[in-house]
Amino acid sequence: MNGDLLFNGNEKKIYATDSEDIVQIHYTDVITCFNQVKRARIQQKGIYTNKISALLFDYLTAHGIRNHFIRLEGERDQLCHRITVIPIEVDVHNIAAGTMASLLGLKEGQVLANAVIDLRYNVPRLNKPLINRSRATALGLMSAEEANNLCEVAAEVNRLLTERFDQAGILLVDMKMEFGRAADGTLIVSDELSPDRFRLWDKETKAPLDKDRFRHDLGNITAAYKEVYDRLIQSQS
Repeated sequence: MNGDLLFNGNEKKIYATDSEDIVQIHYTDVITCFNQVKRARIQQKGIYTNKISALLFDYLTAHGIRNHFIRLEGERDQLCHRITVIPIEVDVHNIAAGTMASLLGLKEGQVLANAVIDLRYNVPRLNKPLINRSRATALGLMSAEEANNLCEVAAEVNRLLTERFDQAGILLVDMKMEFGRAADGTLIVSDELSPDRFRLWDKETKAPLDKDRFRHDLGNITAAYKEVYDRLIQSQS
């Protein structure tokens, strides 16, 4: 990379470019879970998280959802608009699984009556606590209008991606999203859209095609990510 390192994460690194308004995001092969307690390097994983994110960001753009993605820049990199990070993680649940199922006493795999949108204060030292819209405004993270708009956009992104994955024979069980503030001050979808951030099940077998394969020592992680990418490509209309 030619630019200065702006963010040195595990799964992604962000570099400056010659343009003040554009950054280059590099996807690594590192995978983590359980607040980074469990960590490994999975060969070629970063190639597929990059490609899947790019494909899905393009899909959202085509459906009027503003986001930070500009274009792919090689197998592991993409150019994106520089954003101001908003420390909120948006979790959207369609099917009970993982922590949500255990906390609420729900059966794993139970289809929810409606999509559930949770907000988390994205501060790792606080273990990303759940917050609500009024807490988000009280913390000065955004206005009440922006908080409402964020949840509306998250719901629409979930609807669009649920349909897109369904076309590929995949269930979008849940997902984590992040938003950033664009140069004009508006909130836009940022971060990544990949099996590192989604819980994805095969529609027929319910076999996981996401980071759960690492969490639960199921193996074949890169193969699962590649299958997600291949199915998305093959099901493009």
